Amino acid sequence: MGNTITILGVESSCDDTAAAVVRDSGGRAEILSSVVYGQTGLHAPFGGVVPEIAARAHAEKIDLCVEEALKTAGLSLDSLDAIAVTAGPGLIGGVIAGVMCAKGLAAGSGLPLLGINHLAGHALTPRLTDALDFPYLMLLVSGGHCQFVIVEGPNSFSRLGGTIDDAPGEAFDKTAKLLGLPQPGGPSVESAALGGDPARFDFPRPLLDRPGCDMSFSGLKTALLRARNAVVAEKGGLTEQDRADLAAGFQAAVADVLAEKSRRAISEYIALAPAQPVLAVAGGVAANQTIRGILETVCTNAAVHFVAPPLALCTDNAAMIAWAGIEHFRLGLVDEAELVARPRWPLDPSKRSLIGGGKKGAKA
Repeated sequence: MGNTITILGVESSCDDTAAAVVRDSGGRAEILSSVVYGQTGLHAPFGGVVPEIAARAHAEKIDLCVEEALKTAGLSLDSLDAIAVTAGPGLIGGVIAGVMCAKGLAAGSGLPLLGINHLAGHALTPRLTDALDFPYLMLLVSGGHCQFVIVEGPNSFSRLGGTIDDAPGEAFDKTAKLLGLPQPGGPSVESAALGGDPARFDFPRPLLDRPGCDMSFSGLKTALLRARNAVVAEKGGLTEQDRADLAAGFQAAVADVLAEKSRRAISEYIALAPAQPVLAVAGGVAANQTIRGILETVCTNAAVHFVAPPLALCTDNAAMIAWAGIEHFRLGLVDEAELVARPRWPLDPSKRSLIGGGKKGAKA
């Protein structure tokens, strides 16, 4: 393995088909290309992601996405050191599409294949963007996941807590649907909340009365449904101001929960005496400016450095998968052709499942 490593990353875990080429030259990372084909228009009529539609779209576009990423980078497969692909967790049809594409490319080119945990891609993004040293505290907050982990190495994560039901991104999407706002729900709710009064509705802050870093957002979503129904029963419908106030109240509740749980996670992390304490945040919900702002304030008050990657690297992308591949490749963590797609793949398998298990394994 040379000092310079160039890897193609492929990502297809949900509703974004992505490919990217990333190069690391002695610790200096460079994103040579990052291509994302979104599916918002395909799923908009259904108010959420339809797995079967997503899988078909991935299968149709993934080779074109890879071709564009290589062309933009000005490279061919012969110029790469390895191919990294999201092997889970995610919607299994999409994950399979990505894994099979990467397997074909690896077999045809003779390049090593690297199966990457999608959550590890998010967790290692601050290493790509800010060259953070281990260990650092990470808040993964997205449409399908929400957890605090101490990132100890490229393949070593210690979970402090997480959601026991809905992830915040999922709750944002459902809130948007309840309020008649377009999908994806996160940006729609955030936009509506700009003109709203967050104090008009008294929404709960779940699990703040219990110790620890676990979170819950399902009851908050139900509280919003009841508040909406009460307004509709009183007025016969929702005005734009009603929608704005409901969105603002919901967003404020989510932000408050994440802020308090972050304070607790920081306390546990600081007890380990890290040389340079850092809280990093990634995942689609990390693009929310209100949530970013309140987390930054928490870090300032705790004398902890706050790191949030650029918005394009918070949502699903393949650059993070390529970078995680570089980290794995340097450690010799290469997979064989028997690599399989996994719908579930916890970052910290030593901890009990937060949301349940079953034949397919722990969900989180």
